[in-house]
Amino acid sequence: MINGKKLIVVMPAYNAEQTLMQTYNDLPHEIVDEIILVDDFSKDHTIEVARRLGIKTIIRHNQNLGYGGNQKTCYTAALERGADIVVMLHPDYQYAPNLCGAIAWMIASAEYDMVLASRILGRGALKGGMPIWKYIANRFLTAFENMLVDVKLSEYHTGYRAFTRQVLETLPLHENSDDFVFDNQMIAQAVAFGFNLGEISCPTRYMPEASSINFRRSVKYGFGVLATSMAYRLHKWGIAKSAMFEKDGRKLVIGTSNERGQIISPSEADAVREFAPN
Repeated sequence: MINGKKLIVVMPAYNAEQTLMQTYNDLPHEIVDEIILVDDFSKDHTIEVARRLGIKTIIRHNQNLGYGGNQKTCYTAALERGADIVVMLHPDYQYAPNLCGAIAWMIASAEYDMVLASRILGRGALKGGMPIWKYIANRFLTAFENMLVDVKLSEYHTGYRAFTRQVLETLPLHENSDDFVFDNQMIAQAVAFGFNLGEISCPTRYMPEASSINFRRSVKYGFGVLATSMAYRLHKWGIAKSAMFEKDGRKLVIGTSNERGQIISPSEADAVREFAPN
């Protein structure tokens, strides 16, 4: 609990066996009520590591649904488990897990609805090993988005963030991509729906074991970011409406887990569940 609110950390995992233990161990477990790991059909032993660590809620997709598809499962499960605050943390140890409490407190303060852990503020991403081409792309895309989206952020591309329950219940997340641009679309949605966004400085680590998308996928992501920003601006101007920003867009539906999957390996507490795509 943090300020009387249930805190759940969700980890969208893919081939994270080498870094999951470090990420898990560095979390402030004294304030984290529950951890949910969603494995997106990894080819390694991520599930086995999660079991050894004692993570009680483990969900395994029976085929790869993509990074955005993974998060949709993460947030649905967190809402079903009664989360008041949800922190999304990659289990690749690229971000600092021990900052989970600081990020969550910004939400618990009721000053912010969504908090982003920025790699640009503070020590800087380059000192953490971010490749120079990724840094330049980050700065260009962020500048473009700051011109078109009604908020000024140091970066839009971090994978470490926190939300209130209301944000996850309100945003039409099923209108978003199942790919990496999901993160970016979620920020634009939060702004469109009037939620308050905050940032916190977070050091980053780039190492061989950490996950990273290649140049081709990065280019695809970049074009997706540009398209999201344009879609937001055109929607705000009333020129081209987008379901991503409509109140009646498709939202997460609590209570659909059993309809989408089956228990495949019971554990002492909860279960490992295999989910089929929608």
